[in-house]
Amino acid sequence: MNFLKVFTPKEKKAILEKLKSQFGIKNVPGLILKRGAERLFLFQGSFTPKKIEELENNRTSIERVGIYFAKEVGDEIRLSIDGIQLLKDQITKNIFELNDEQYEKWMQGEELYIETGQNAFLVMKYKGDFLGMGKASAEKISNYIPKNRRLKIKN
Repeated sequence: MNFLKVFTPKEKKAILEKLKSQFGIKNVPGLILKRGAERLFLFQGSFTPKKIEELENNRTSIERVGIYFAKEVGDEIRLSIDGIQLLKDQITKNIFELNDEQYEKWMQGEELYIETGQNAFLVMKYKGDFLGMGKASAEKISNYIPKNRRLKIKN
């Protein structure tokens, strides 16, 4: 079973500081839960932290509490696609705007060989829509679109 931890207000503040620094996000409504070593979930219900832990430990009719919204990767946070959609109105930093050609490649799961001058997680955007996360390095942006969400081209 994956270990579950409900973040204290101090621990949540540390995550918020990273989110603000990386993406401009100032508020994450609800409790932050950590499952395993790195996966972060957001819970916006009325259960107390103790009740959440009880539900998780005695899973009978529920699979999981909260929505997977981010992953801790070293000192950085990588938002999930659902996390991006949940917090999109607050994202103001580290946005990479795709053109038409880049969009096609990105949605097929390809890496983009572009020098951005950054070494950071980027929120990929196309014509006003946030699409997911990429990781910029010296010569490319790595693609984090899950295989089951990629655009499939029929030949």
